Amino acid sequence: MEYYQRQTEDVLKEVDSTQQGLTQQEVKSRLERDGYNEIEDKEKVPTWKLFLETFKDAMVIVLLAAAGVQILLGEWVESLIIFLVLLINAVISVVQTRKAESSLEALRDMSAPEAKVMRDGIKQTVAAKELVQGDIVYLEAGDYVPADGRVLESGSLKVNEGMLTGESEAVEKSTEVIEEEAALGDRRNMVYSSSLVVYGRGTFVVTGTGTKTEVGKIADMLSTAEQKATPLQQKLDNFSKKLGIGILILCIVIFAVQAARIWLGDSEADTTTALLNALMFAVAIAVAAIPEALQSIVTIVLSVGTNKMAKQHAIIRKLPAVETLGSTSIICTDKTGTLTQNKMTVTDHFLPFNKHERLPEDPNDWQEAERLLVYIAALCNDSYINRDKQEVGDPTETALINFANKHAQNYEELRKKYPREAELPFDSDRKLMSTVHTIDGTKMLLAKGGPDVMFHRSSYVFVDGEEQPMTDDLLDRFEGANEEFSNQALRVLAYGYKRLPDNKTEITHDDERDFVLVGLTAMMDPPREAVYGSIEESKAAGIRTIMITGDHKTTAQAIGRDIGLMRDSDIAITGKELDKMSDEELEEKIEQISVYARVSPENKIRIVRAWQRRGAVTAMTGDGVNDAPALKQADIGIAMGSGTDVSKDSSAMILTDDNFVSIVNAVQVGRTVYDNIKKAIGYLFAGNLGAIIAILYAVIFNLPNPFTALQLLFINLVNDSLPAIALGMEKSEPNVMKRKPRPTGEGIFAGGTLQTVLTRGILIAIAVVISFYIGLSHSNEMGVAMAFTTLIISRTLQTFAARSNTETSIKIGFFSNKYVIGAVLLGFVLYGITVLPFARGVFNIPAAFSFVDWVIATGLAFAAVICMEVAKKLFRRA
Repeated sequence: MEYYQRQTEDVLKEVDSTQQGLTQQEVKSRLERDGYNEIEDKEKVPTWKLFLETFKDAMVIVLLAAAGVQILLGEWVESLIIFLVLLINAVISVVQTRKAESSLEALRDMSAPEAKVMRDGIKQTVAAKELVQGDIVYLEAGDYVPADGRVLESGSLKVNEGMLTGESEAVEKSTEVIEEEAALGDRRNMVYSSSLVVYGRGTFVVTGTGTKTEVGKIADMLSTAEQKATPLQQKLDNFSKKLGIGILILCIVIFAVQAARIWLGDSEADTTTALLNALMFAVAIAVAAIPEALQSIVTIVLSVGTNKMAKQHAIIRKLPAVETLGSTSIICTDKTGTLTQNKMTVTDHFLPFNKHERLPEDPNDWQEAERLLVYIAALCNDSYINRDKQEVGDPTETALINFANKHAQNYEELRKKYPREAELPFDSDRKLMSTVHTIDGTKMLLAKGGPDVMFHRSSYVFVDGEEQPMTDDLLDRFEGANEEFSNQALRVLAYGYKRLPDNKTEITHDDERDFVLVGLTAMMDPPREAVYGSIEESKAAGIRTIMITGDHKTTAQAIGRDIGLMRDSDIAITGKELDKMSDEELEEKIEQISVYARVSPENKIRIVRAWQRRGAVTAMTGDGVNDAPALKQADIGIAMGSGTDVSKDSSAMILTDDNFVSIVNAVQVGRTVYDNIKKAIGYLFAGNLGAIIAILYAVIFNLPNPFTALQLLFINLVNDSLPAIALGMEKSEPNVMKRKPRPTGEGIFAGGTLQTVLTRGILIAIAVVISFYIGLSHSNEMGVAMAFTTLIISRTLQTFAARSNTETSIKIGFFSNKYVIGAVLLGFVLYGITVLPFARGVFNIPAAFSFVDWVIATGLAFAAVICMEVAKKLFRRA
């Protein structure tokens, strides 16, 4: 027999619980037995498989082929170095992948929703994932059901179960037993995980958690989409294939030229040995030209960026978001909690003909209308403050209990003195909430709600301690006060009461009329202080901020103008006004619209698509299930950390503090990450280009090879990984948030990167060729030693020049990036090993290579780097 076919008492016995809830010890033992109330993760890809997948890259395949040729030629040392480099890169890639998975697991723990439960006889708030079978859970309008369960109490409880049943109409819940077998949508005494309470209040006992819920069963049938490569990684992969072909052709040409010279040269030379050396050198050129660590470096720099964002309250769920952030030109943001503090505060009130502008501090000095206003605000209210001093409930209602507490009228004492006898919960259709209390011997229905609704339902007004009939003059006074508050972007609630017969025990919607209108309160959710600066910063960065809110148009417009979001010529429109516009009209006016109020989910998608049709890269914030379509449609969906799991799953980024400032900070980090990747790319290809130019020069002018194969491999090992990674740690460029957003189709060598690569590569090549000639004046061996020294040191020192595209290392702070300093010092140490007596023979450095020769070779390297820094100034002026 199913739970819905049993009496509530039998269900409680079945799950071994009571109306007082479980004890902490029982909860602990059940957690150990059943596990957490969460969907189990998909089985992870085995580590060995991740490791092998790193060898699929085109450049890696070319390197493996080169290593294979070297093994056939008997050159084991060079092959081992290639395999070592590839092994290190593979390990780094696997570690980063596992680290990313751990970050997402930590995020799920951090962002788990909460539930209100009864444990040890005390009502408290706990993480929903800690719910167990037998927990007694409280629900109210706006809550997501945290687990499956049997309804124990229902106060007009209605739940939207559309995500399970496909039915849009909310289901009214009851405690009655259903004897027949019923489909899920007809089980009116059950609630299901992830469904939404849209009306009323209730309690239920948990019968299923985690994968034992209906949602858990669905999750078992779903497969997670595979992570896509980022746009930059796709461009690099395509470029790698083209580079591989180009390098292959270059190597064949160089080998052919050298082979021809061998055949046509001195016939007494060992032709076979010479050809093998020429082949080895051609393979070494392939290794030198291909930055085998590039893909791993991109992954590492992106990972560093995501870690920086996490520290600034932005968790990246999808790597493409890091890159796309740098191109964002439109941010569509919610108002409440994102631009504002999400901390409603009562700032003013209105009572007709009241003598006091402010409530007196001593309640004994209050007039009767003031007392009634505070009583209704505190009693007709579902919010409360828990044992941990946390406010629980709707922010508007918590503002009212704080209002009562602030004026020496403790809300808890009032509720104990005048307990609730009946209620009609708030819902969005009535825009009212009513409760029944006996106050000073009189049974009264207390009500609060939207001013327009309360004005319409009131027949009397409380004035000077008396109930007077509503007149046009009194109504004008209330409507005038309401309009004045609304023009100040204040949220207004109206309060009233109605006397009831002593024998009345239940109330219906028909009782919500003929109220005695008491007064108004005005409250606001003030803007976050840092938002003002962030709006200006985003403007300077070429980013337009659009407010999309469910709030009223006048309130949204006032906030928009206050924080500088709206320009003088900008307008605000409502969702209804938007519905009346054709797509053509919207396209025509969209540049003028900065605020959208009272919008629907369909409106949000339409706004995003309209901006995207104009070529804008659009970010959209959201926190509810209804925001999920717009979050998916946007180029970057940004979910609130306090929002629903559905919105988070649809997003690319999650704000753990729900703060607009964090979005702007994330954009800055995103731009910096992309800049640093471009710096690393420029560094790698400039160094490789310098070596290739020097080699081609020697081939063209029939000079000896300037490097040995082992030297080229060693240079790659020293210069291709750590310095590039260190550049990924660079701080933001001074103008990073003063540039316009980057075009999405921009190539990896756009934005001056190609010019930088060519300039630095040519400068390195010139220094190497000069050094080579100086060495050749003594011997071929000295020429090779000088060229090797100049190349490895110039590439190492190039790290400083690559730190900024516009400023010198001295200006940005020579020691400001400790990772660069460490990488350069390590490069010098590794080079130093090659000139030690036991290693000179291995690296073809003759005994005649002296300290003076080293100074000359190093001086040429320094000269090349100085020229790189000077070139920045010249190009910037040009």
